[in-house]
Amino acid sequence: MFSHKKWTRLSALVMIVSMVLSACGAPTPEVIEKEVVVEKPVVQTVVVEKEKVVEKPVVETVVVEKEVPVEKVVKETVVVQVTPVPTPTTAAPAKDKIVVGMSRPLSGPLAVIGDSAFRPVYETWVPMVNAEGGIYVKEYGKKLPIELKIYDDKSDVGTMTRLTEKLIVEDKVDFLWPACGTAFIFAQAPIANKYGYVLVTAEGGATTIKDMLPSLPYVFVTLSFSDWYQLPVLADLLAEKGAKTAYIMYIADLHGIEYSGVAGIEFPKKGIDIVGIKSVPPDIKDLSPIIKEAKASNADVFCAFAYPDQIMPATGTSIELGYSPKAWIGGPGVNFGFYHAAFGPAVEGIIGFTTFARKSSPALNELADKLYKGKPEETNDWWGHPLYWAALDIWKAAIEKAGTLDQDKIRDVLATEKFDTVLGTTWFENGLLAKECHPGEIGQWINGVYEVIGPKDKATAEMVYPKPSWPGP
Repeated sequence: MFSHKKWTRLSALVMIVSMVLSACGAPTPEVIEKEVVVEKPVVQTVVVEKEKVVEKPVVETVVVEKEVPVEKVVKETVVVQVTPVPTPTTAAPAKDKIVVGMSRPLSGPLAVIGDSAFRPVYETWVPMVNAEGGIYVKEYGKKLPIELKIYDDKSDVGTMTRLTEKLIVEDKVDFLWPACGTAFIFAQAPIANKYGYVLVTAEGGATTIKDMLPSLPYVFVTLSFSDWYQLPVLADLLAEKGAKTAYIMYIADLHGIEYSGVAGIEFPKKGIDIVGIKSVPPDIKDLSPIIKEAKASNADVFCAFAYPDQIMPATGTSIELGYSPKAWIGGPGVNFGFYHAAFGPAVEGIIGFTTFARKSSPALNELADKLYKGKPEETNDWWGHPLYWAALDIWKAAIEKAGTLDQDKIRDVLATEKFDTVLGTTWFENGLLAKECHPGEIGQWINGVYEVIGPKDKATAEMVYPKPSWPGP
């Protein structure tokens, strides 16, 4: 028989064994359920390294050596689940450049415009900015250089729209820069707006989308155009010189339709009757029937609202047929250096569209040096270049002001702020570059220089009317 002392020792041993078994045994179903619930989200939301750090204390806590109650283990794992774990999402993702995408006419009939208009500007501006380290973006705490990704749309609107979507959806570029031409801007603007991409345009008017701009809040038009504010100024100049009649030739696309339509409104307001009007297809080869008809009309003014592929042969045919009206107006085309290079002294007195001349301001003269000095005359553009340059400066300033690459925040800056550019104080008004920012509207070749002749308060030379006759052979 066991003595009382032995029985007491045995009872104590049984109690110790029971306690050990209780501590080391499988947790209750309630505890298991809590641990499963806790561990599953931890594995899903925490990086591998963090899982190891979290799970190790859980395992060690269950071990008898630490003698931690199961209830405390569950409590600690729950705390791990809800406590925020520092991850890269708390800071901007690493970024080493700003990728800008473009669909441009590197070939096809609009290549001659693209190569002389926006292209010389961005090919000068981007290296200049990158040489200074790029654009400072506060979100990343550093300057980011610009990388251009350019596709050739072959001067085809349908190709351009597909490439624009590719740049946004597939390539996921940071920003979109514009296509070339009025019809192209008309087609591209809704795409950019649909995806919430800021689009600051270059070549291309906006009469056809001006009323739509309130519904296109991401689109900002930089170029002056027909009723913003070119043709009203042109009508004033012609009327003041005594013009009474006009003949209009226009290309059968949005540009030609836009300009001929606005001329049909503005000219009669100033007492100028339109005695003839003809549309021509983009691929027309022989303009002699049109020029002969215009000559027979005896109109004071001949207007060719078309592109260089029509302006160049229209000029040549006018010279060949001896058609020299009091005012010969064309564009775009007349404003480019390649026009003067092709026709030489024959361009004297020809009128076109513009925004500046070297005498417009010291800043614009300096810009002309920056873009044209040491380069062929063919690269000159006396209409769009200062506007495109100012647009890029504004775009850069908006990014720096917003401190981010977020399209919405940049859009808000563009829509509300004023900027200091080569044009002076510059701003957008309802999506359009304010006409007060234009250094000029109408230009004319005078003594081999493309001068601003209107509006008169911004003119660098007096309008010549009637224009000189074509030079002899």
